[in-house]
Parts: sequence; structure tokens; C-alpha cells
Amino acid sequence: MMVEGSAFTRNDVFQMAIRVAFVSAVTYFSIKWLVNQIDPTSKSRKKAEERAREQLRKISCRAGLGGKHSIALDKLTDHEMIIASQLVVPEEINVNWKDIAGLDHLINELRETVILPIQKRELFADSRLTQPPKGVLLHGPPGCGKTLIAKATAKEANMSFINLDVSLLTDKWYGETQKLAAAVFSLAVKLQPCIVFIDEIESFLRTRTQHDHEATAMMKTQFMSLWDGLITDPACTVIIMGATNRPQDLDRAIQRRMPATFHVAMPAAPQRERILQLILRAEPTASDIDYSRLGAATEGFSGSDLHELCRQAAVYRVRDLARAEMAREAQAKTNKSTSDSDDEYVDAVRPITMDDLCLALAKIKESKIQCGSMAPTMRIELD
Repeated sequence: MMVEGSAFTRNDVFQMAIRVAFVSAVTYFSIKWLVNQIDPTSKSRKKAEERAREQLRKISCRAGLGGKHSIALDKLTDHEMIIASQLVVPEEINVNWKDIAGLDHLINELRETVILPIQKRELFADSRLTQPPKGVLLHGPPGCGKTLIAKATAKEANMSFINLDVSLLTDKWYGETQKLAAAVFSLAVKLQPCIVFIDEIESFLRTRTQHDHEATAMMKTQFMSLWDGLITDPACTVIIMGATNRPQDLDRAIQRRMPATFHVAMPAAPQRERILQLILRAEPTASDIDYSRLGAATEGFSGSDLHELCRQAAVYRVRDLARAEMAREAQAKTNKSTSDSDDEYVDAVRPITMDDLCLALAKIKESKIQCGSMAPTMRIELD
């Protein structure tokens, strides 16, 4: 038997619903705030989003882009925003063909194979055989300029450049890795023409085995499946470009998707001579530098080794200046009376000399021999 007045009125039910909704909202936002505080990647994600917005604003302001691109950029998903933090607009790429020495034959092949079909797309619209490749592989010893070539290609072709950090594709939440992999391709399609560059690609897309982790295997499968979508769409101008010094470790399915393969070899003596001239072109140098002798003496040196050689040689002249200042200060302390000529002394850094380069060369060779990257028989004297 119901007691009279025990039933809830409409006003009581409405108030109770408001209380439940308020408590639920407070609980939801409190848990969300707590998870964000515990998540170690929350700060890096915020910074990545800020950088992505900045880069996307630059893309929207580029000459030649219409409103269609601007609307598409405003509708980017959260996963695309994470990938967009790795975006580099062509105007920010400070590398061009003039900054690469000794690889003229390779540069000409890239121009004819990759850049020309993009720049003259209207001339090849009726042919599917003359479309730019959807995958380009640069392989060769480390330090020979593979990354520089990729950046210069994007600069010369006036293409957006996504320098993909593979670690961004990994996430602790189940299914997020696949969404991030899909975001790479969806973002590149919205920004086309676009180059997606993966350095050390063999660490990401190496040969699949039965010992692969489930998440890694799913990410590789998703990546290759989306890549096939680019290949089957002739109107899409997105190029996946990879660099590796271990091409034999790449999965065969990946090698099939990268038909344009270019070998970046170690520079020969004439190429090393040109590289040294290019590195030192903006530096003060003495007239006694013999580039041909240096090119012959740097057998087995890569482009990055030659850059380090010039850097160490430049440091020696700064070291001599610092030692001269210390000696002058010590002399000033012993001699209290300062002459007028001391007041007129002006510090000046001397130019780089052949002796500086020879000293740096001997030091680098000794280091290479100790590390086992150079045989002791490859010592070459400059005397």
C-alpha cells in the first residue's frame, strides 16, 4: 500500500536529473584532467599542435594555393595535426641543388624522373607511364647527402615536405597507431604536391617476420595498404621518399612500391675536391690551400666527414686567437705600464690555412683508425 505523498513530483525528478547531470559532468572532466596530467606526452602533443598550426598557416598563405586548400586545412583531424607538426614548407628549406657538390649525374636523373613530370604535369596528362613515381629510395653509405638530396628535391619541385618521425606513429592506446599511419597519407593528399620523407626507412619497414609485434605488423600492413591507394590514383601527387644505408633489410613489398631507386655512392677524389670548395666558399681561407691534394688525401671520407674536417680546421684559428689573448693578458699583468700601441691592437681571426686542414685531417684519420672505420694502410701523408 503506497503512503500518500511518498511519490516524486515532477519538480523533484527534474532537480534530481540536474544533480545527476552535474555530478556526471564534473566527474568526466575531472577524470579527463587527471588523465592528461598523468599522460607524459600531453605537453609534447600541445607543442606539436602549436607548431602544426603555424606551419599550416604558412601553407595557406603560399602563392598559388586556392581556397580549396585553406578549407581542407581547417578540417584536419587531431591525428593529422600531430603529423602536420613535421611539415616543412618549401620556403623554409634552405637546401638547393647548388648546395650539393659531386652528384651532378644523380641530380639530373632526379630532375628528369621526379621533378619534370610534376612541373610539366599538363604535358603528360594523357600518359600513365610518364607520371612521377609514388616511391623513391635513396640508398648508400651514411653521410653522403641522402637527406640533403630529399630536401633539395622538395625545394626545386616546390612541394610540401613532411619529414616523418616514425616515433610519432607509435601510441600506447590500441588502434591509435593505425589512425596515425592513415593520417600521414590523408594529410599528404590534402597538401599535394607533397613529399613524405622517412630517414632510416629500414628501421620502420624492415622485412616482416613471425616475431614481429602485433602492433608493428598492423602498422606496416596499414602503411602499405594506404600506399597502394596512392599508386592506383594517377591524379595524386604524393611521393614517399626513403633513405637507407641498408637496402637489403627492406621488405620486398616496400621495394616494389619504390621503383625509382638511386644509389648515393661515396665521393671520388674530384667530387671530394668540389665538396671541400663548396664547404669553404663562404669562409675566409688562405691562398695556400691545395684542394686537389686534399681531395686525394681524403680517400674514404664521406660528405659529412669532409664537413667535420673543415669545421675542425676553422676551430683551430679560433683556438690560436684565444691563446694569443691569454698570452697578451698574462703579459699585461706582469707589465703594469701599458703602451699606446696596446690600445690600438685590434683582434682579428686569421683565415683557414692548409696547415689547419692538414692537422684536422690527421686527427680525423687517427680517430677513424681507432674506431675501425678506416684501415691503417689508408694513411696518406701530405708532406
